[in-house]
Amino acid sequence: MLKISLHHLKFHAFHGLYKEEKATGNDFEVNLDVYFTEPVDMIIKLQDTINYAVLYQLVKERMNIPEPLLETIAMDIAHQVKKQFPVVCEINVSVSKINPPILNFQGETSVTYHKQYFN
Repeated sequence: MLKISLHHLKFHAFHGLYKEEKATGNDFEVNLDVYFTEPVDMIIKLQDTINYAVLYQLVKERMNIPEPLLETIAMDIAHQVKKQFPVVCEINVSVSKINPPILNFQGETSVTYHKQYFN
């Protein structure tokens, strides 16, 4: 089994429930791990693996669509990855909101979605 990872992807986006989040946006970080069974003994061609540039584009496009809940974003990213790459058998997606607008809160909030597919 192979794992393709994209970690610490940074975005400024307009996700959230509150008016100020929708107006000014916030900083987000996305981490993605995609697992699949290798189709050949030795991968030497791009078509035998999962293209991480395509994964990044999927995440980037999804992060550009405002959404109230991080859960929705994480789940949708997983669904889009599986749709684009049916060979995927497991996905982890974490979406973190850096410095959410909570009084006296320092840190980040995060949602992680883990999905196993039985192809």
